[in-house]
Amino acid sequence: MSLIRLEKINRHYGAVNKQTVILKDLNLEIEKNEMLAIRGKSGSGKTTLLNILGGIDFADSGEYFFLNEPLKLRNQNDAARFRHKHIGVIVQHFALLDDLNAYDNIAMALWADRISPKELRSRVETLMDELEILTLKKQSPIELSGGEKQRVAIARALIRKPDLLLADEPTGALDEMTEQQILMILKRFHEEGNTLVIVTHDDSVASNCSRQIHIRDGQVV
Repeated sequence: MSLIRLEKINRHYGAVNKQTVILKDLNLEIEKNEMLAIRGKSGSGKTTLLNILGGIDFADSGEYFFLNEPLKLRNQNDAARFRHKHIGVIVQHFALLDDLNAYDNIAMALWADRISPKELRSRVETLMDELEILTLKKQSPIELSGGEKQRVAIARALIRKPDLLLADEPTGALDEMTEQQILMILKRFHEEGNTLVIVTHDDSVASNCSRQIHIRDGQVV
């Protein structure tokens, strides 16, 4: 079953007389429970595509279908509600808040939800335990290694049990051993029946995905 379908997506930047075309009549279908790698040279439109999938950026034209229903995001508030309900995002450089400890960096994703402190603690600590970072819950990001920071970032993205997890170069800032550990976590998420889309330059990451697509000149090739 299709989770997402994009039809003739166009995105450009710049003034009318100096437009830079990023995506051009792009078509893409993502199945539920798929682990998809998006590849392509720098500037090919990979991250822009990922941002449109997550409602972080908007297409200039084209159609976005989510669970076979047209998705109409009229403004940033609509987009934020869509992301909060359906999307988890992992960025390359973690985006953790240094003035919060590891536990709170994860828990903050649930602060807007009406759940009890007991349930909040249970959900966060259970996930931290699964990712083998429970012992780090009181440490600040500056006390964590790159791999530990990425696990915290992954936990923050997963805590709301999203329909779709988006990852932009999730292993790009990690050493080879840590990269393999993070990749195993992402594969386990996929094997549990979840949908994952990864932008990556890394052959080993892409080869572990169930499908790869390449972006060239703003289109899937």
